[in-house]
Amino acid sequence: MNYQKFLEFNIWGNSGQDYLNSLLVLAGALVIFKLVQFVIIKKIEFVTKKTETDIDDFLMTLVKSIKPPFYFLLSLYIASRFLAIKAIVAKFIDNIIFIIVVLQIILILQRVIDYVVTKVIQKTTSDDETEKEKIEEEAVIKMVGRILKFILWIVAVLLMLSNIGINITSAIAGLGIGGIAIAMAAKDVLSDIIASISIYIDKPFRVGQRIQTGTDVGTVEHIGIKTTRLRTPQGQELIISNTDMASARIQNFKKMERRQVKLTLGVVYGLKADKLKKIPMFIKEIIDNIEDAKFDRSHFATYGDFSLNFETVYYIDSSDFKKYMNAQEQVNLAIYKKFEEERINFAFPTQTVIVEK
Repeated sequence: MNYQKFLEFNIWGNSGQDYLNSLLVLAGALVIFKLVQFVIIKKIEFVTKKTETDIDDFLMTLVKSIKPPFYFLLSLYIASRFLAIKAIVAKFIDNIIFIIVVLQIILILQRVIDYVVTKVIQKTTSDDETEKEKIEEEAVIKMVGRILKFILWIVAVLLMLSNIGINITSAIAGLGIGGIAIAMAAKDVLSDIIASISIYIDKPFRVGQRIQTGTDVGTVEHIGIKTTRLRTPQGQELIISNTDMASARIQNFKKMERRQVKLTLGVVYGLKADKLKKIPMFIKEIIDNIEDAKFDRSHFATYGDFSLNFETVYYIDSSDFKKYMNAQEQVNLAIYKKFEEERINFAFPTQTVIVEK
């Protein structure tokens, strides 16, 4: 059979020329994909290695994750477009290629999710956290990643079923009704899970920190998927749902750099004016000698019903509650002792009755 007869040869509705054209397209597509993979990508990869960010490196990893079989099948599909193929066969090939492309996209998106999860873990975890806290945070963030991957696969399966001609409208409707029923039944649990994710990412508090939510005060002992547990100063374990914790106003005492103390003292009427003037100086000297205490101001503020009132403000440079109470106690004892030495009497509620004859 010479070349001319080969070109005129016909099988399955295609001439030898058609098959030759198809083979040339297949070879050309493979060459183009090879050039993209081994020439252009190599040059881009050389450039990305010089940059500080790892985003471009990750994008290169995504491109390199597409293996040669995918390029071959894609080239084969393009080449088949140059042949006369029966509709049923063409539809079958279209479905196969569609499924392969969707699977490849899903694999790429899974890598994107893994990359984002890793970055979120690196951003949210810190060196001052315990190993247990880090493990719990990683578990919650990875759980979110797994949920996203699960949703991706559901969407992918629905797309593939729809492409091969299966009516998924009823299936989606069924999933919608079932999803609504499940969501209604597990509404509180889902809310707590979402709230726990918010707590882990936003970090309004951590295990070991002393917080106040509403009228409740306690030290955080555990942050779970559904609840957060506090240990109150009285020793009881207080269990609060994460939904309530996420929506409540929270005071985190650990994050206080210092505490303000406002002290009001009342001395008796009749004290000499020169001693009244010295009281703010006495108080300043006392506070300046107390560790962690910083004097702000002290003034003869008001005339009370039965006392001359002095208002003093100072700060304790510590977020630790025990240090705060110890410093405050030292200040109070030192003032009491100084007043005792200077014979300055504290006022207490009294009432003088004047009787006219």
